[in-house]
Amino acid sequence: MRARLPERMAEFVMFVLKLGWSSLFGGLMLGAILLSRAIWQEDWILRRYDALFAFAIFVQVAFLRFGLETRQEAKVILLFHLTGTVMEWFKVAMGSWSYPEAGAFVILGVPLFSGFMYASVGSFIARAVRSFHMDFAPYPPFAATVALALGIYANFFAHHVLPDARWLLMGATVVLFWRTKVGFTVGGRHHMRMPVAAVLSAFFLWVAENVGTLTGTWVYSGRATLDFAGIAKMGSWYLLLYVAFVTVTFVIRDPLRSGPATTETR
Repeated sequence: MRARLPERMAEFVMFVLKLGWSSLFGGLMLGAILLSRAIWQEDWILRRYDALFAFAIFVQVAFLRFGLETRQEAKVILLFHLTGTVMEWFKVAMGSWSYPEAGAFVILGVPLFSGFMYASVGSFIARAVRSFHMDFAPYPPFAATVALALGIYANFFAHHVLPDARWLLMGATVVLFWRTKVGFTVGGRHHMRMPVAAVLSAFFLWVAENVGTLTGTWVYSGRATLDFAGIAKMGSWYLLLYVAFVTVTFVIRDPLRSGPATTETR
């Protein structure tokens, strides 16, 4: 591509391809949701939710078997699957949203494939770190990032009974991470402030969420099936990204730098 395209165009194409490769797990899950919605029949013996769960397991095993995912990245997926499923149980119990279809692999009203939708966020971050040769510098004190992630995660539960602290937490992400630059390689070495990267990622996650919403895979409280998820949900994804990222750093710590960002191409 560098030989056939202008330099900037070649870098953009490589960026898109690497982004797609990093989001392969989530892309396959979204594709399965769309395809199953289009073809599934109510009288089929296998329920759609169960088929999605089986597909997610198959993809996970295939990724490991063919080297598309490292064991470290599999640990990230497992950690975020657990934290996501716990939050799903709580949110469904509180009536925030529901899953309208039946299935055998459903616990407390939550189909088990849903945990893989959260896990795909962690998978994307872990794979992007590897694909783009990312580093994060200067990275804040690790304990402070863990405290912020715990506060964000707790607020997803506590705001049902206490004042919602999301705006305070959003401000905390900017204060803590504004100096942190995400270094990534696409041709040359580039940098982006971490909160900016989080906003852009949150937008794409919000779009992906609406794939599930508009296919009726889940239904939000007070909304009809196939209703569009409001733009405010993007704020929730922005915060959840920090939980996902800190979860990744429990397993993958090498890209975190205490010093200034490097301009060296790797």
